[in-house]
Amino acid sequence: MSRETYVASWMTPVLILAGLYNIGFGVWVVIWPYGAFALAGMEVPRYPFLWQCIGMIVGVYGLGYLAAARHPLHHWPIIMVGLLGKILGPIGFLQAAISGSITWSFGVIIITNDLIWWVPFTLLLRAAWLNSTAQDAGKYLDQ
Repeated sequence: MSRETYVASWMTPVLILAGLYNIGFGVWVVIWPYGAFALAGMEVPRYPFLWQCIGMIVGVYGLGYLAAARHPLHHWPIIMVGLLGKILGPIGFLQAAISGSITWSFGVIIITNDLIWWVPFTLLLRAAWLNSTAQDAGKYLDQ
């Protein structure tokens, strides 16, 4: 199996899964904005439309991941922006949880929305970087 086949064999399914998850989560949040808060045992937000906007953004990321799945090494900027959000989201959560603005139980969402994607997105970005820095793209892909 060539390196190119290997890269495509794991990248595309990961991005499709990330895309479908993000779209599903976004739809859930838009339709049922109080759901995550109820599951975490929290008071519902005063302005649910703000949480629904976050759901809309997450859903749009999902569309980006599905688009990137066709040519993952070419569409690395979409994955990079997604990874940055998946790093900054948990940082924001930690700040809010430490200050008492949000319950720690709400952090379960951070696991599925952010943390589980760190490794595959990082590996994908690494592969894109190696591919772009090789003098000959085939040199990296065929090793």
